[in-house]
Amino acid sequence: MRYLFLLLLLPLFAGAQTVTNQRVYDTIPFIPEHTPQKVAQFAKEPIVTGRIIFLGNSITEMGDWKKATGDTTVINRGIGGDITYGVLKRLKDITDRKPSKLFILLGINDIGKDIPDAVIADNYLKIVNEVHSKCPETKIYVESILPLNPMIKNFPQHYDKEEHVLAVNKLLKANAAAGNYTFVDIFHLFVDPDGRLKSDLTYEGLHVKPPAYDIWVAYLKKQGYL
Repeated sequence: MRYLFLLLLLPLFAGAQTVTNQRVYDTIPFIPEHTPQKVAQFAKEPIVTGRIIFLGNSITEMGDWKKATGDTTVINRGIGGDITYGVLKRLKDITDRKPSKLFILLGINDIGKDIPDAVIADNYLKIVNEVHSKCPETKIYVESILPLNPMIKNFPQHYDKEEHVLAVNKLLKANAAAGNYTFVDIFHLFVDPDGRLKSDLTYEGLHVKPPAYDIWVAYLKKQGYL
């Protein structure tokens, strides 16, 4: 009887195994109500071409790029909680503006959602290929994901995946030639001797304080990217 019961269960187990071939992560930004608000705000802005655009998530959104760069025409297209899938959906806002330079920083929210490293890197390629297609004159700079510091008070634990930050950064660097973009390592600017985000530059081990943006921009200028 027991043998017969196991035989009846085998088809169920076989069917269950196919689930591993399906996507097991969601593609909704971390703050879903924030995204449409920001997208609507962007849509109201006049379309001006040839500007410098910073594109990304909350780390980009929180930056006062006009002040840090000394360029009042710089455009901030950061949306808190956004992921690579979210940016793919809102790329028309970028390509319509045909930026002279596009600086992209994404991935940490993808990592927080357990989106595989290879998928994140592939989405980056989709993003840059779309920009190249619509804006062939745009110079694209893909910036490394910043280090994390889980030792800081109030660190959001679903981001405690430092090994994935390193893995995605490695893939982004490796894909630079294929994606025809410049990979910019900003990770090293903010990492301490223990491999963590410098405590004096962060609020909670994930986001960075205003002085970090000055360091960031100074490096971009030093490298001739700005």
